[in-house]
Amino acid sequence: MTSMRIRLVAAVGACVLLAACGGVGNRGTTDGYISGDGTITRVDPADRKEAPVLEGEGLDGQPLSTADFAGKTIVVNVWGPWCPPCRAEAPALDQVAEEYADQDVQFVGVLTRTKNPASAIAFNRRQGVTYPSFADQGGQLELGFNDSLPSISVPTTWIIDAEGRVAARILGKTTASTLANLVDDVQKSTAQKSAA
Repeated sequence: MTSMRIRLVAAVGACVLLAACGGVGNRGTTDGYISGDGTITRVDPADRKEAPVLEGEGLDGQPLSTADFAGKTIVVNVWGPWCPPCRAEAPALDQVAEEYADQDVQFVGVLTRTKNPASAIAFNRRQGVTYPSFADQGGQLELGFNDSLPSISVPTTWIIDAEGRVAARILGKTTASTLANLVDDVQKSTAQKSAA
């Protein structure tokens, strides 16, 4: 093999290796899922679409429905204990859930791609997460947002306003301050629309 050919094979091999490890910013693939880059989409009150009513079984085996939280601002988070950004943002979600519990805000998780819910239950116990989560094996609950703001990454967080409309979406990991500010914005804009 000539030295030129050896260099060419080495260069191609390096490119293949880099491509396999790479992604664009935080938006690469990891273990078969796409992680988001933290992009936030806000929807003006006049343009908001009706949110799906999520119904199913909670991790505790009991029926769970977002209809039970009608009239509240609902924060829906798609997550899995196997997902590093989900694990990283869990304390922030729980912090905001506790801070806003008396302000008509309800958090709900949507456990995705997890065959054994026991690992999710154990994770929530370790993290002190107390809000409920759906066990959404087939990803059907996520599909309900396809007509408004679809999920294209794990984690994804939606904020549904008090009128039951999709008001915002975060693709990827969030922080407590970002999430709290977004909840405040959604509640303020919904109240302004109602007063108009």
